[in-house]
Amino acid sequence: MIRQDLRNIAIIAHVDHGKTTLVDEMLKQSGTFRENQEVGERIMDSNDLEKERGITILAKNTSIHYKDIKINIIDTPGHADFSGEVERVLKMVSGVLLLVDAAEGPMPQTRFVVQKALDLNLKIIKVINKIDRPDARLSLVVDNLFDLFDSLDAADDYFSIPTVYCSGRQGTATDDCANPKQNLEFLFETIINYIAPPEGDPDGELQLLVSSIDYNDFVGRIGIGRIERGVVNVNDNIAVVNYHDAQNSYKSKIVSLYQIEGLKKTPIQSATVGDIVCFSGVENVNIGDTITSVRLIEPVPFVKISEPTVEMYFYVNDSPFAGREGKFVTTRNLKDRLFKEMLKDVSLKVYTTDSADAYRVCGRGEMHLSVLIENMRRAGYEFQVGTPRVIYKEIEGQIYEPIDRLVVDVPADRVGNIYGKMGVRKGDLLCSSAIGERMRLEFLLPSRGLFGYRSEFLTDTGGEGVMNVVFEGYAPYKGEVVRRSTGSLIAFESGEAVTYGLHNAQERGQLFIDSGTPVYEGMVVGVSPKSEDLAVNVCKKKHVTNMRASGSDEALRLNSTKKMSLEEAVEFIKDDELLEITPLNIRIRKRILDNDMRKKLKFNAAN
Repeated sequence: MIRQDLRNIAIIAHVDHGKTTLVDEMLKQSGTFRENQEVGERIMDSNDLEKERGITILAKNTSIHYKDIKINIIDTPGHADFSGEVERVLKMVSGVLLLVDAAEGPMPQTRFVVQKALDLNLKIIKVINKIDRPDARLSLVVDNLFDLFDSLDAADDYFSIPTVYCSGRQGTATDDCANPKQNLEFLFETIINYIAPPEGDPDGELQLLVSSIDYNDFVGRIGIGRIERGVVNVNDNIAVVNYHDAQNSYKSKIVSLYQIEGLKKTPIQSATVGDIVCFSGVENVNIGDTITSVRLIEPVPFVKISEPTVEMYFYVNDSPFAGREGKFVTTRNLKDRLFKEMLKDVSLKVYTTDSADAYRVCGRGEMHLSVLIENMRRAGYEFQVGTPRVIYKEIEGQIYEPIDRLVVDVPADRVGNIYGKMGVRKGDLLCSSAIGERMRLEFLLPSRGLFGYRSEFLTDTGGEGVMNVVFEGYAPYKGEVVRRSTGSLIAFESGEAVTYGLHNAQERGQLFIDSGTPVYEGMVVGVSPKSEDLAVNVCKKKHVTNMRASGSDEALRLNSTKKMSLEEAVEFIKDDELLEITPLNIRIRKRILDNDMRKKLKFNAAN
């Protein structure tokens, strides 16, 4: 059977190329909302972190209706750290809209998502977005896309795919920019005419591949996937099997069934080939499992997700302030949350260690892991994390390390700064090109060479630079890279920071804390421009004498403090430091808090 009444598509692109904004307009122009309904921007970015950061983190499903045809749409993340979300959902669709910014053109993540679409032999529609930008370079971007497909050895069919010129913000789509249209009708028509409708055997035994997991406090785990074969009904007895472990299957039951209409889940009684459905009742279902009939247990092959490249260790909080601010503070709380997170994030791996209070967590990059940390923090968890490290491989007796492709757009007069930093970080220049008054530089460098670089990059480019990173592959070890050349200012004693102590300490470097901040011995309170660590007494008060009053320090002036974001703090910490995470605060501390103990260990190591 061929489902002419249905199309399944995903929207893929590099970060900030306008995927979610275009989906907004597709929903509005398809009549999903009432005429008088108030709708905000980036409707699909429903997660608090997504709204704050302005990026898509989780792939999400929605649907529209156009001329009696239902179009299921999956909005995917564009950031490379969340590319696992893209890999798993592409199994649910028959085609993709490849979105490219009309000014920036193809970027590193564009190459990655195109490669995944080609591997699955999906239909592709090129969508040149943001054509209303004053710096749009339409013909050059189209040529760059042609070169991209050529470099990926795409089949000949992909060189004649349709091109749609869009303005997601204005809600227009056309095939001829000289004669622009006033709506997205041309885009809808292109999807219907070019993307292949789903097909399969509705009379065969059920096969439903689970590509996503949701969770609800009332019904438990919710599986989301596309029906490859057969029909599924509410109350059906089914079997659950995984392609990589086909011998171990178990039986369960479909308790409830939903389809996504617009932004809502609508209860249904049955669904057939091609439908993307949500179901509950199968408590232990995981991403990559296949729901089958009990009569024929035959799993569907699931795409192999790329392996993590960065690891961090998560610890139970044992600082002097442990348990003061968090709701979930125990080892069991930390373990349960981390392993639960792994069930819905296929790119995340969690391992136990020799210590009962430490867990090794592996992900796609610093941002991938920092989003996990931030979500746990907001949920009331209190814990500590160590410095991020890359995951090495041993191949034929040689150590290999992950390599990233870095693309930067910088003002022409700042190029020298970038070359200097890339040389220190073992970066190799691939190409450079002028784009107006700016330069685009492309490098290959070790992933560890980018740790702590983002904040330096903004400083080096006067805040005007844009950097994008995507994982390239593994290569032989490139040699030592100095991660951080500065030292830390460490609290000498526990107490409360006072103006007098801070005034003396700020002469040694830049401070992270203000007057009145509680501190403990071994807590990092600032950064020193010198390479060695310095202990400072930020709790020191001016005592009363017959020459002066203790209150006269109110006239002392303090320099502005550096407030570290979570990402900056993760990038900042050294191997002998930890990041203390609580719902209210982010603190940097030494692994060994006692100042005398650290000095003894350093002395012994030197001798």
